Amino acid sequence: MYDTITDVPGLQVGHYTDPVAVTGCTVVLCPEGAVGGVDVRGAAPGTRETDLLRPLNLVQQAHAVVLSGGSAYGLAAADGVMTYLEERGVGFPVGVGVVPIVASAILFDLAIGDPTVRPRPENGYQACAAADSSAPAQGSVGAGTGATIGKALGPERAVKGGLGASSRRVSEYIVGALVAVNALGSIVDPETGGLIAGPRDTDNLGFLDSVDILENASAPAQMSALRNTTLAVVATDAPLTKEQANKVAQMAHDGLAMAIRPAHTMYDGDVVFALSTGKGAPTPDVTPIGAAAARALSAAIIKAITEASTLGGVPSVSELGENRLQA
Repeated sequence: MYDTITDVPGLQVGHYTDPVAVTGCTVVLCPEGAVGGVDVRGAAPGTRETDLLRPLNLVQQAHAVVLSGGSAYGLAAADGVMTYLEERGVGFPVGVGVVPIVASAILFDLAIGDPTVRPRPENGYQACAAADSSAPAQGSVGAGTGATIGKALGPERAVKGGLGASSRRVSEYIVGALVAVNALGSIVDPETGGLIAGPRDTDNLGFLDSVDILENASAPAQMSALRNTTLAVVATDAPLTKEQANKVAQMAHDGLAMAIRPAHTMYDGDVVFALSTGKGAPTPDVTPIGAAAARALSAAIIKAITEASTLGGVPSVSELGENRLQA
């Protein structure tokens, strides 16, 4: 196992990264289709095709999930993913061809790098062309390229976010997670509660607790609902119904709350997608799968932050850690 989402059989991951404009997108491909679910808990989401993944609706399987920077402009990356899949005959059959089911969600990274450059259809296509089942790159890549975290005191005190992945084994099944972390809140170690990252202290050598900042009403008035969002995909080879996939997506949100504090704010557009590539009779109880998804997601969040690199003038945790050692 690679300790990443591609440990789940049937999934491929690819990135498009623009380190100059500081943006990008990430695609999770399911060429054979996967039963999909979604849970949107943030108050400022930007999404596409999420309604199709809800239990009452017709379509049972998704063929890709796209996570993208670029704010709402970045939803265009999914058009390129549809083109890529259509060329390969992958999609929902409609008699005169196929319609690929491509769900997508975006995060706001326009305040870092070049705000006029956003992921476009050709970039979504490029991410698909780069996709495979090997361990994907993590850190400042793909949808995590322009991600930042710890913005309760404004973007000038932010720390670099990023993209991370992890996996766990539950009985005979694999549960994986992939996440782009662009949160308002601070990042904590779920095991110890220790602060890993947050708004930078005035000397840039320490981090502050975002919940403390908000409780003391010291957050600036310019805190914007447009600047934050954590996007995730959790997946398993356990056979799930559509209803069960939605339940796993719901339970996986606990992973955000375990590692991001606060999560699901009015200023975040948090979204978790769930995919099941398993075949056969549905798993009778999804509780272990959902619990593992939450734990895998929290681990992926930590990796997203610790693997990130300084970009666009926003320092990474690793760089700030080096500064502390030198101070």
